[in-house]
Amino acid sequence: MPTSPRDTNKQLVLRFYDELWNRGNFDAADELIADDYVRHDLRRGDAPPGPAGQKAVAQRFRAAFPDIRLDVEALVGEADLIVARWTISGTHTGSWGEVAPTGRRVRFTGVNFFRIADGKIAEIWNVRDDLGLREQLGAPVYAGYPDDSDR
Repeated sequence: MPTSPRDTNKQLVLRFYDELWNRGNFDAADELIADDYVRHDLRRGDAPPGPAGQKAVAQRFRAAFPDIRLDVEALVGEADLIVARWTISGTHTGSWGEVAPTGRRVRFTGVNFFRIADGKIAEIWNVRDDLGLREQLGAPVYAGYPDDSDR
């Protein structure tokens, strides 16, 4: 039975999480991310476009939480739009923005909306529980958001 475009796009998103986040294979972004990719982050502005921008996001996050594990809890989609709800766990052993390493184990959730075009991720809208993450780290929740080093 042929695979539907929706199922192919879901597999692309699952591979994105597995390669960049769980395995730390940042070079996979060149294959998975469109050259004109745009990341929308509701906390602050956008990351640089293209695979390099997404590599930087994953690299900085994994530097702060090197044992990160991202588990997809739900994955739904229609044609070129895929939505994933996920949970991340990891240990804070590197700086995350202005927050110095705490050694604390954290667990937090988020949702990503993906737009797929020509077999690659063209856009992502990122929504994650930064407040819950900051609380777990013992970081001030009123001090603003971490600088670009976490993106």
